[in-house]
Amino acid sequence: MAFKFNKSSGQASRLLLILAIVVFVAAIIVYLVMKMAEQPAKPVETPTETVTTPIYEQTLGNVKFIFESAINHGDTLYASQVKNSLYTSYQTNLTTTENFIEVKIGAQNMGKSNIEDRSWDIENIVDSEGREYVPLEDYSISPWLPATDLCASLLKPAFDPTPCVKIYEVSKKSTGLKIRVVSGKDNTSNNFSSDKIDTALIDLFVQ
Repeated sequence: MAFKFNKSSGQASRLLLILAIVVFVAAIIVYLVMKMAEQPAKPVETPTETVTTPIYEQTLGNVKFIFESAINHGDTLYASQVKNSLYTSYQTNLTTTENFIEVKIGAQNMGKSNIEDRSWDIENIVDSEGREYVPLEDYSISPWLPATDLCASLLKPAFDPTPCVKIYEVSKKSTGLKIRVVSGKDNTSNNFSSDKIDTALIDLFVQ
């Protein structure tokens, strides 16, 4: 008995094959479209350090404070460094277990009238940990300070900055040093003596 080819069966097979190919191609297209639609991965952000700009000038009322110098004398103030001539003949070295730091800040009157004496000054050194160091003011430090103390003196308008010099004992561990500057509110001595004051910090570049 001769085999009869079922034409409709062959056509169905071809249709199924074509349909399978179409579905396969469609699946590939959908996959590619989905991959293209995906957002690219965000780049890994590397942490950046914030750079703080040092502040070397501060203005309180009409008094402009200007950093002039900060010198680390190490653990010894030598007799050869004495500034006040009254002490040169018999002065000996002065030592500490830490560092002597000499700070010079200029104060300038930016206003139009005199700023009376005892209405401004420089105070403590403050380090990055909040530790405070008071200025040395007893007789032992006097030989290394200017013979004429101009700190808190009268300031005339538009004159060159008046230098204020003080020496501090500061721990060798301290970093990020700043100096506190102060003025009585409205730049008056009455407010200064009554602790009605304005304050600010100036960065020290220690050499």
